[in-house]
Amino acid sequence: MSSVWYYLLYSVCFLISLLPFKILYGLSNLLYFPLYYGIKYRRGIVRKNLIESFPDKTKKEIIGIEKKFYAFLCDYMVETVKLLSISKANIYKRMTFKNVEEFDEFIRQGRSCGMYLGHYCNWEWISSFPIHTHEQAVWGQIYHILENKAFERLCLRLRERYGAVCIPMGETLRKIITLRNENKPFIIGFISDQVPLWNSIHYWTNFLNHDTPVFTGTERIAKQANLVVYYADITRPKRGYY
Repeated sequence: MSSVWYYLLYSVCFLISLLPFKILYGLSNLLYFPLYYGIKYRRGIVRKNLIESFPDKTKKEIIGIEKKFYAFLCDYMVETVKLLSISKANIYKRMTFKNVEEFDEFIRQGRSCGMYLGHYCNWEWISSFPIHTHEQAVWGQIYHILENKAFERLCLRLRERYGAVCIPMGETLRKIITLRNENKPFIIGFISDQVPLWNSIHYWTNFLNHDTPVFTGTERIAKQANLVVYYADITRPKRGYY
């Protein structure tokens, strides 16, 4: 039954992805109103977190940030769906990377790298990184296994379109060891702002006025695998470009 739901979901999303960006962003603008004013998706939680994180902001400023967040969330959804059909040439132009030559140099030396990033801007578009780097490198992305198998298959399909390999979080170290044994240099992408399981919490910090548990597994893996570590600072100069 999950296969039926997957093909139905994929078909709908693929057809939407064929629309040009101008129309997709028009849909995003329309989606914003029911999401923010109608469904009010998690709006209470967002408002509460913003007030606690920015106590010096006025109510007007908080609501302004809140609205921008929901507007971007709608953009994020249509941009992510677009990954199902966008050409390599187009994504190459829209998602650009600096200092790629440093990765290429390490790959030529047989060294492997770790790239840390957060849930900021459109992190899904990072999956296009393989078309920018040395073809010898294996580009891996760590991900959480989803309960909804149809949605998981869709996510894996759009994330692996450009040559990336999706690695379940619980298999990260095993996959790294396998690649090293096969003498394949790799670049592994970690979402570094994940919330650790309660029994895996080793470090707390104060982040935006909240006591926050920090996931330290990526640091331990980087040390154990002797990875060259980078942090990906993503910016969005305008809609559809990162």
